[in-house]
Amino acid sequence: MIKFGPSGNSIAFGLAGLKSSEQSAVWVKNLGLNCFEYSFGRGVNLSDEKALSIGQAFKENGVEISVHAPYYINFSNPEEENALKSIEYVISSAKKVKLMGGKRVVFHPASQGKMKREQAVDLCYDRLVRLKDKIYAEGLDDLIFCPETMGKLGQIGTIEEITRFCTIDKIYTPAVDFGHINAREWGSLKTESDYLIRLQYMIDRLGYEKMKNFHVHFSKIEYSAKGEVRHLTFEDSRFGPDFAPLAQALKKLALKPYIICESAGTQDIDAVNMQKIYFGN
Repeated sequence: MIKFGPSGNSIAFGLAGLKSSEQSAVWVKNLGLNCFEYSFGRGVNLSDEKALSIGQAFKENGVEISVHAPYYINFSNPEEENALKSIEYVISSAKKVKLMGGKRVVFHPASQGKMKREQAVDLCYDRLVRLKDKIYAEGLDDLIFCPETMGKLGQIGTIEEITRFCTIDKIYTPAVDFGHINAREWGSLKTESDYLIRLQYMIDRLGYEKMKNFHVHFSKIEYSAKGEVRHLTFEDSRFGPDFAPLAQALKKLALKPYIICESAGTQDIDAVNMQKIYFGN
């Protein structure tokens, strides 16, 4: 079953006087959406008790929850100690999402830094093998770990790189951020064919079963020569991408992903719009 939902709470959520993550579950359900991404972007600072409370609220409202691990993860960090910290950030995020009753952990793979691209990618790959070993050792291999395509040219996370990382083990499934892809490729996603080519590339290398329910982030994103600048809303008419061609590509390939909207402040309403576009309402 394809799922639609927002990343975090929107401007409207706050204006309605709502604050708690438990209230987020009701808000999302009332909009007719069925998934939600909780962000640990600035750190995993959530008690086990709060995680259980959030999880119960989402379970009661029939909304699936995923988490985004801290934004500062970097598996290509030349410092071994910092790379080990990145492993722990993912593991900590996974333990919390498990308490919440969710199954997906999204994370940014790495930055290139001053290394040559190939060297940074190979180092990231090796660290993700080590992360895989830690995931199994911690008994977290019943979860799905989603390295994300990235929007800046200096970040590790092209479609090809993410696909390669996801060949490591069954626990890895791509988080494809189509706004990021469009930004780092300077507006490459315009037609259904543009989406089909990229999706078929991943299916050919990872198999249909792994890609059937892959993870998606979607928003319009402003970009410059260096890639991503900032997230926008669906009201923007200058930058893409548009969702309708992706909806058609997903239907043609019989893919049913978990789609999270990351629009800037209107992520819930834009998620509803994506759902309407997909189902033709």
